[in-house]
Amino acid sequence: MTSWIEARARFRNGTAWMIAPLAFATMLLAAQFAIPHGAGAQDLGTLEPKPLPPLAKPDDPDNPAKQLFGRKTTPAQLKPEVLGFYAKGCLAGAQALPINGPTWQVMRLSRNRNWGHPSLVQFIERLSQKGAKVGWHGLLVGDMSQPRGGPMITGHASHQVGLDADIWLRPMPDRELTRQEREEMSATMVVADSRKDVDPKVWTPAHFAIIKAAAEDPSVERVFVNAAIKKTLCQAAGTDRAWLQKVRPYWEHDYHFHVRIKCPDDSPECKRQDPVPVGDGCGKELDWWFTDAVLHPKPPPEPEKPRPPIKMADLPPACHQVLAAP
Repeated sequence: MTSWIEARARFRNGTAWMIAPLAFATMLLAAQFAIPHGAGAQDLGTLEPKPLPPLAKPDDPDNPAKQLFGRKTTPAQLKPEVLGFYAKGCLAGAQALPINGPTWQVMRLSRNRNWGHPSLVQFIERLSQKGAKVGWHGLLVGDMSQPRGGPMITGHASHQVGLDADIWLRPMPDRELTRQEREEMSATMVVADSRKDVDPKVWTPAHFAIIKAAAEDPSVERVFVNAAIKKTLCQAAGTDRAWLQKVRPYWEHDYHFHVRIKCPDDSPECKRQDPVPVGDGCGKELDWWFTDAVLHPKPPPEPEKPRPPIKMADLPPACHQVLAAP
């Protein structure tokens, strides 16, 4: 059976439309129960992060790659370069997004995931400035990538190459947050309990504006949001609809939106995604997300076995150099 991660990857790659709808729904619903979710916007951080213990056999080829990259706390001193695919790769020469900016603040500092390719850092700074002009008074930035990218011990299947960033659906307050607030403050749930619409008590025109601003940026490949958010964007967009093509419905993403930027020109080994399907994504393909089978899935008779973890042999060869670099 295709795993939940593989099924999600097909949706992120824009290839899910190639599968028969019923078969794809069955595949997703069966796989959904096999993958634990972690390191989300609502998961608390810690004020006293502890380093991971050394691996008993660090050179063992059977070590999961996440255990190797998760132990690297500084970037590889190499020229910036994206290596591989968003969900199977690594990052050389990563740049840190400063934890404080005039129109952004980084959250969950204990995770050390505010790293990215310079083009991602520039995008976040650019989006935060535009957001301030359209009514969103500063970004709260969640996970980007680890210092050298690669698979993470907890959380995301993607975010491996420094081109993904989670932006909280909660605007930045007009003061600098304390370290404790950054570790313990929650993002804002904007989806109603029915899962069919946004919560009108929470959703504002500024939510619409900041997501639209992200999707309109030329460097953006995709913006992932909850299906109820996509539905609301479709209803409010009016005749200006070209940007909606980049906004893709996706599980969870009801506390934050996930921005993915395109492969940068300086990274020939960056593996690009398939183009997004034609159209604004507001038709029958969106209706599927609100069927009872999707909103209230039944667990499969037998849970799927977890996929084997990604090993270094599964990553681009250059990731060995990234891992070994000073």
